[in-house]
Amino acid sequence: MRVALINPRFRLPIDTRTTPHLGLAYLGAVSEERGDEVRIFDADVEDQPLEEFLREFRPHIVGITANTPQVKQAWRTAAAVKRVLDIPVVLGGPHPSVVSENLDFESLEHEGVDIVVRGEGEATWLEVCQKVESFLRDQPAFSTKVLMDPGKKIWDDVLGISYKTSDGQLHRNPDRPAIEDLDSLPWPAYHLFKMERYTNLQPAIDHVEGARSFSILTSRGCPYRCAFCSQSVMPIKWRARSPENVLEEWRHLVRDLGAEEIGVLDDSANIRVKRLMELADLLIANRLNHVPWIFVNGIRANLASRELLAKLKQAGLKRTAFGVESGDPQVLTAIDKRIDLDTIREAFRNAKAVGLETIGFFIIGLPGDTRESMQRTIDFACELDPLIANFSMMTPYPGTRVYEIVKRHGRMLVEDWEDYVFFDGRARYELGDLTAELQEEMWKKAYRQFYLRPHRVLMTVTRKDFWLNYRRTFRVAWRTIFPRREKEELRKQLEAQGGL
Repeated sequence: MRVALINPRFRLPIDTRTTPHLGLAYLGAVSEERGDEVRIFDADVEDQPLEEFLREFRPHIVGITANTPQVKQAWRTAAAVKRVLDIPVVLGGPHPSVVSENLDFESLEHEGVDIVVRGEGEATWLEVCQKVESFLRDQPAFSTKVLMDPGKKIWDDVLGISYKTSDGQLHRNPDRPAIEDLDSLPWPAYHLFKMERYTNLQPAIDHVEGARSFSILTSRGCPYRCAFCSQSVMPIKWRARSPENVLEEWRHLVRDLGAEEIGVLDDSANIRVKRLMELADLLIANRLNHVPWIFVNGIRANLASRELLAKLKQAGLKRTAFGVESGDPQVLTAIDKRIDLDTIREAFRNAKAVGLETIGFFIIGLPGDTRESMQRTIDFACELDPLIANFSMMTPYPGTRVYEIVKRHGRMLVEDWEDYVFFDGRARYELGDLTAELQEEMWKKAYRQFYLRPHRVLMTVTRKDFWLNYRRTFRVAWRTIFPRREKEELRKQLEAQGGL
């Protein structure tokens, strides 16, 4: 059976790096393992029109991924598929998995979407493909209308899906349990991507801009349930691959695929410290520690001992991130972060002591924030002084507790899912005295206060990667550090000097 997997075109309003979609890489791998011919169409890097791709490949089924700001483009993509081929279209990803807001049904109400896969997709996707393949054997004259006929009851027993029958009725089957044995999954099918068209992850080291970068998942799930986190819609149970299984994929990335940088995408990689220590020992023993790697999404600060970080540094770790969120103890309690400021301080001290670069993730405009608490967050960021401080605007994603709080007690300022991005400095909600103007003012102040300190400016301009990527650095700074009025004044000065 021919299977097409699509990542709809979506670019954030800032300069962002483009990396292969790991979820589609896993779906492609399990499909190939069952004997399917698979193509991945990543619209972010493709030149070929989608319609042309579909006519050439003629898939029997299409899977489309969608996060919240991407979902409208996913709906448009589904409709485009149906205009070319009469085939089942399956939508998956974080956004349509939020059943508490009926977002699975929201997607099914759009033209072209037949089935929604909720939560982890691999096992459910396989069963959906098996159902379609069986139907194709029995029905040579294929029709999606017949495939979705309620009288045939084809989809009644498939766990983890919501679907639309041909009479227009919407159905939601029970959830599918999370995958327990992650070692049983095949490695992501990176050969299905045009790897030369992707950027590297951050980058990890000065001289690898444009390097071959790959992502890896060593665990899934997160036992924490922070009030703001969109991952709260995914399985709560933390599950991990064995160190030996991770090692084999790591070896494959380095020796077979030529990885020059690896990004660990786990949400909480260090939940089980002993496992991570064992993995580090294996990377060292197998001489795979020459390739730099990073924790893209960060690790838990309360589990980041100096001993662990020293071992990881020896195993090739170049940079790690920590989700700090706030510098105000009361706000940390309100968002159920389950950590205190001294623990965060110690984690940063430990990382710097062993020679690791650090990233701090901070959020401006959390529920309970005031001008004073947001200033404490900015001051705390300056005290911690990570290599990179990332200040994002609080964006209440559906399915999170913050979303519920704002719906009940506040006011959402955005209605379009495509506006649910958190890097462009626009407030997404108001709650009591936490106005949009205050949030936006403090967000701009955060970047200015952190990055325009004299020692930060000096440190930045003396780094090799600054000069390798100075055009991109100035574009990002232009869009984040300077308020609109200051931008206009600076633009006039530069134009007068012939600088633009």
